[in-house]
Amino acid sequence: MGIESRNPATEELVERFDPLSDVEIDAALDRASRAFQVSRHAPVATRSKWLTAAAEVLEGDVEYWAEILTSEMGKTFTAAVAEVQKSAQGCRYYADHGASLLVDEPLDGSAGQNFVRHLPIGPVLAVMPWNFPFWQVFRFAAPALIAGNVGLLKHASNVPRSALAIQDVFRRAGVPDNVFQTLLIGSDQVRRVVEDDRVRAATLTGSEGAGRAVAATAGGALKSTVLELGGADPFIVMPSADLESAVDAAVVGRTINNGQSCIAAKRFIVHSDVYDEFTDRFVAKFESLTVGDPMASDTDVGPLAMAQVRTDVDEQVKHSTAQGAKCLVGAKPRPGRGYFYEPGILAQVPESAPAYAEEVFGPVAMLFRVSSLGEAIALGNATRFGLGSAIFTQESSDIERAANELEAGATFVNQIVASDPARPFGGVKASGYGRELYRDGLMAFVNRKTVSVA
Repeated sequence: MGIESRNPATEELVERFDPLSDVEIDAALDRASRAFQVSRHAPVATRSKWLTAAAEVLEGDVEYWAEILTSEMGKTFTAAVAEVQKSAQGCRYYADHGASLLVDEPLDGSAGQNFVRHLPIGPVLAVMPWNFPFWQVFRFAAPALIAGNVGLLKHASNVPRSALAIQDVFRRAGVPDNVFQTLLIGSDQVRRVVEDDRVRAATLTGSEGAGRAVAATAGGALKSTVLELGGADPFIVMPSADLESAVDAAVVGRTINNGQSCIAAKRFIVHSDVYDEFTDRFVAKFESLTVGDPMASDTDVGPLAMAQVRTDVDEQVKHSTAQGAKCLVGAKPRPGRGYFYEPGILAQVPESAPAYAEEVFGPVAMLFRVSSLGEAIALGNATRFGLGSAIFTQESSDIERAANELEAGATFVNQIVASDPARPFGGVKASGYGRELYRDGLMAFVNRKTVSVA
């Protein structure tokens, strides 16, 4: 696959790039090694200024950066603006809290002084996806840079302009040369970068297959990794729920980012006491969604990012309905130019159908009826994924049980799952391992060095 930027709403080619040669990759890694000698010795206060300046660059030209996101992967312009602002928030969080998070950690021990010091490890490779082209990079880059590391970005091959824009944000912010570099390389070139001795660790957000490949390569080279992979998040609705807010959240949770989010609510598990009313409202809300030009302010759902993404979603829907799932609304490609897909809802999804437990990466909801919380939790866990989960209920016993028993990296109550710089983020099972954001994201790529002074 080539490295090219193509507008998903029009299918027009915007720009094409040649991948770096082996010689150019080596030169970039040399620059990263030299830049590390600058970043590792910079005081934390100086690194904080870099991130504050990056936040100011993002906030100072929000619409410019947002237009790149919309034109390159199809998210609505409103969502793109929010993503740029959230990226700035991530920079500010680590600029404000980096010093306290990195402070020496006292230890009990024998006589003398004993503590843990948090030191950077060097250049870290980030293999990032296309669905949140800015946020998912900044949630890696901000903690990596505040720790004194150097960032190397291998972005998805359909968002090269976003990748270069992020590099430009750090340049404009006055971050020293090569402390953050974008590597325009194909997926077939990732292995050699991970294996290179100048690269000390890797983080990946993306597919299961990509995660396994990077983890295997890094493991063979004895390098640490953080993986944030797919999700088939359950969204449980119990009889005590505020049904209006549950339905509203369900619609947003399934169609956010045009349905292309790892933590989007995907499997809606509704108690039989409220199933019929929830379903009627859910279908009506889906029918009222506006699908169209992502730059228009009244558009709810834009195109999917690539033709292949639309094809994959449609194949999952077709195979599921062929096996007995009932389509309540939408769930089909929209005629004409652009990779548009009508938001849809499938009900009565049999266990044999792809939509039962797999990740459907588009605006299609799977609806299930259950008769108890125990059945809901069992169904919620009936997938190899374990990223996020949500439950709508007013019963404290339901909340406690969901928090303890749902196999996921997060459980959100009476709200959709969302990432936040101040909360650890990550999954279990096939959704990956390790945590991003908060203190965990910072500690992922530091040397927690024990120091003992007699």
